[in-house]
Amino acid sequence: MIDPKAVLVVTSENVPGYRVSAMLGEVFGSSSRSSHGSISAFSSSLNPLSQGELVHLTKTSDAAQEEAIARLKESAAAKGANAVVAMRFDMFSISELSISAVAYGTAVVLTKE
Repeated sequence: MIDPKAVLVVTSENVPGYRVSAMLGEVFGSSSRSSHGSISAFSSSLNPLSQGELVHLTKTSDAAQEEAIARLKESAAAKGANAVVAMRFDMFSISELSISAVAYGTAVVLTKE
């Protein structure tokens, strides 16, 4: 199996200097994060009163994105892919302090031209 950390992820359909030698199908990665019950989450919920960034929620969002992409790479590597092309990303709130992230794309094998 290919090391998931070595899987290239791009939003484009092509990678300059490479050709797609095999399409292995769709792959997904998802993560849901909640910050319920933490003091920093509570203080972040008060931040809109001062028009500031919700730092704790931004960190939660970033963590969900990173984990979703890591899981996408694991899924692609399990299929024997060395890349994911046409990657897309969706995020949505489950509740005021819960975030879900989904990364998806097409697992491929790239070879140098």
